[in-house]
Amino acid sequence: MATPKCPKCNSTEAVRNGIVNQRQRFRCRQCNYNFTVDKVGKGISTYYVIKALQLYIEGVSFREIERLLGISHVSVMNWVKKYQIKVPEKNTYHPTYKILNHKELAEFITNKDNVEGAGMIITELGDKFMLIKWERFRD
Repeated sequence: MATPKCPKCNSTEAVRNGIVNQRQRFRCRQCNYNFTVDKVGKGISTYYVIKALQLYIEGVSFREIERLLGISHVSVMNWVKKYQIKVPEKNTYHPTYKILNHKELAEFITNKDNVEGAGMIITELGDKFMLIKWERFRD
């Protein structure tokens, strides 16, 4: 483990000085300042957080989001809780989705039968596109 820089004087002469809240504490030998460093973990890009929350709002299940984005369904549940995302009430429809490349998407959109009588959202998903489609309500 590399010795971290002191946040006060930028010295690299820090020594271990106990553990606080399950994090290693250091003491700088130059200025005697005590500090801890952030845990280094696997950070997930905000792009994927936003995509996961968009999919959740559109009615895609946690497990389906996990399969689509490769992100744990537990992480998605935690984000929903953290950002207090609510699914719209009276959600009596179940959307269908397709993953398409650019050429397939262009072909799908040009076919009139595919776009009539339905609501649609197209969102970027890495190098592909996700098309979420649902039937419109008829009153």
